[in-house]
Parts: sequence; C-alpha cells; structure tokens
Amino acid sequence: MKSLFLTMIKDHMYSKRYAKSTIEAYLFWIASYIRFNNMQHPSSMGDTQVESYLNHLVNSQNVAQGTKAQALNALSFLYKEIIKSPLSLSLDFVKSERPRKLPVVLTQTEVSALFKHCVAKHYLPCGLLYGSGMRLMEVLRLRVHDIDFDYSCIRIWDGKGGKNRVVTLAVELIPQLRSQIQLVDSYLQLDLKNPLYSGAYMPHLLRKKYPNHNKQLGWQYLFSSHKSGPVDLSGLKFVQSRGYLIAA
Repeated sequence: MKSLFLTMIKDHMYSKRYAKSTIEAYLFWIASYIRFNNMQHPSSMGDTQVESYLNHLVNSQNVAQGTKAQALNALSFLYKEIIKSPLSLSLDFVKSERPRKLPVVLTQTEVSALFKHCVAKHYLPCGLLYGSGMRLMEVLRLRVHDIDFDYSCIRIWDGKGGKNRVVTLAVELIPQLRSQIQLVDSYLQLDLKNPLYSGAYMPHLLRKKYPNHNKQLGWQYLFSSHKSGPVDLSGLKFVQSRGYLIAA
C-alpha cells in the first residue's frame, strides 16, 4: 500500500511545478529518513533526528557532498513546506570528506568522432543537445511550433523548475529539422484518418481552451514515436497520441 503521506507530498510538489526528477529524489530521501527513524512521523521529530540521519549518510553510507546536500534539501523542504516547522539554520552534522568529481568535457575532436558514430535517427536530437545546450527531456518534449526558423531559436517551455527560456538554433541543423517536421506531418496525416485518434497531449487545460489544436501540426511532438497504441478510458477505446519517444 502506498503511503498517503508521501502521496500528499508528491501532489503538493506537482502543484508547485517541481520537476519530476526532483519530486522522485525528494520522496526517496524523505522515505529513507522515516525508515531510519523506525517509521516515526516527521512531525514528531526535528533537528536532532535530522542531524543523526545526515551523520548516518556520511559515516555509514559514505555519500558524496552533493548527495548529502540533496538529502538536506529534501528534509528542509519537508519541514518548511509540509510540516510548517522549519529546521534550524545551525544544524550540527558531519560534513562529507569524499572529493568532488571533476567534470569531464569532450573536446571538439571527440565531439566530431561521436557524431561520426551516431546513427541517423539519433543525429538530430544529439545535434540539438550539443548545439543548443538543451537537456535530454527538453529535446524529447519539443513540439513542432517550438522551432522558430525566422529567429533561429528554440523556445523551451516548462524546463527545469517550470521555467521557460529561449536557446539558439544551429543553422546547420535547419535542413534536418525541416525534414523531421515533414516526417511528423506524415504521421499526423495518417493519424487523422483514424476516427478514434485523440490528438496530442496538451498541458494545463489547454485542451479545453483550444479543443482543436491537439490535432494541428504545431502541437505534435518533434520526435514522436513511430507508432501509437490503444488506451482504455471509461470503457471506451481511443487511439493514444504519439508520445515523445525516439523509435528504437
């Protein structure tokens, strides 16, 4: 049985527009903290238990500084936003002594070698990752209308932390992007012939505001799956819209 307390925290974080990865990480540390303290409810605990748990992570688990910081952030969120009793700013716990890993950055020669071995269907997404500095999920969630050829830019909506931003578009990728959009359009034309096709997913109640936009080219995923599958909703079967999956 799922914890109602953790489910409540998850729903609260979703309402605050936290990223899915952040929600999963915070829930992991909160659940670990509760198990460490013999399943006591966090409202009955405080600074002392948090200090003991952080010391356990460093002394027994030998976690890195960044990992311990993430656990502390999760517990700080728990007590500030959920319990409504913020932790003390003067917590006393052992600091991690594991050295930070130096970041590894590919040279131009290594990047060129990487693209030479990149298969054709993955070349464009990888080119956007490298040329525009986008995160992986940002690339996979791109819609056709996010590509602005006139200004040579890409608009990213609901990125990390629910923030929007604009990144540059490498002009070398424009011919491939136009070809990819033509491919997406061909998928859409096939889907539109199916009377059960439900259209692309639209967030934040935009489906109700613009009921016909989900079947327009601009709202289709740029890197959509090559297939769609049935999904059962209230006893009625609809054709699921193509998700942002690159064909394997």
